[in-house]
Amino acid sequence: MTATFARRSLSTAIAGATLALGAASAQAAQTINLGHTLSDSSHYSVGADAFKETLERLSDGEFEVVEHPSGALGGERAMIEGLQIGTVDVVITSTGPLGNFVPETYVLDLPFLFKDYDQARCVLDGPIGQDLLNKMGEHDLVGLAWSENGFRHLTNSKRAVETPADVEGLKVRTMENKVHMAAFEAMGAHPTPMAFPELFTALQQGTVDGQENPITVIVATKFWEVQDNLSLTGHVYSPAVVLGSPILLDGLSEEERGWFDQAAQASAAATREEVSRLEREGVELLRENGMTVETDIDKAPFQEAVEPAYQIYTDQYGSEMLDRVRASDC
Repeated sequence: MTATFARRSLSTAIAGATLALGAASAQAAQTINLGHTLSDSSHYSVGADAFKETLERLSDGEFEVVEHPSGALGGERAMIEGLQIGTVDVVITSTGPLGNFVPETYVLDLPFLFKDYDQARCVLDGPIGQDLLNKMGEHDLVGLAWSENGFRHLTNSKRAVETPADVEGLKVRTMENKVHMAAFEAMGAHPTPMAFPELFTALQQGTVDGQENPITVIVATKFWEVQDNLSLTGHVYSPAVVLGSPILLDGLSEEERGWFDQAAQASAAATREEVSRLEREGVELLRENGMTVETDIDKAPFQEAVEPAYQIYTDQYGSEMLDRVRASDC
């Protein structure tokens, strides 16, 4: 064998080994399944994109994030259960069903608890929010970051709603959340909990008359196709939360877990920015698509009407967390 041929053979072998190692490395990337119930054009999807970009960049390809939007992995409650048993890795979810798993979070669903976005974000980004995230660890969940949906408003296909009396008799889809249900019962509505992926069809078929969600969700789901009236009641601030599976996260190194924390924070920041944009532009978009929008809502009668929801909460869970939120300097 000539020296030249030997060098060529060695170079070929090295190149082949390098390619093989690269292929093996690519194959070794761990897939992270991230689920949510909204469309791939929603604020949740914006957050999912930020999570994916951040985690894949920080891990240098060690993890590959696959987004499953539109309830592809199930409704929110089903996905949270999936986190507990390890069939789902990361979920972006509203707090609607979360109280069924972590009762302490019910406090966030009390109507008219926060006066504006600044106050809500301040509380969630501070000690109270961190304590609630920590509580999730006691229930086979990992709370990674507080994200956002926005203030919830009421839509329906029957009539304009300006006062609590206008709500009476309406069949309103709510989340599987006893605090939300109690608030609508107090106004004389018929709250009808159902998983979000079922809602559009239920509205279309008249199974329910209306629903309540933030502008972000109303826009992303194109509810103008099945709802005529929007009332800007702002009755509940609706957080979202980025949750992880302890079965996945507890097996990571400290560095790897740090990447997930940073990815969750990036997701929350991107989602909040998108929520702010949609709050500015979304109402006009809904009008352009035919919805009648009631903006001049006197919230005082609504606050009085839903007061029983507070009693239900404090009777069952005490007032400690509620008192902390109210006493916060945010």
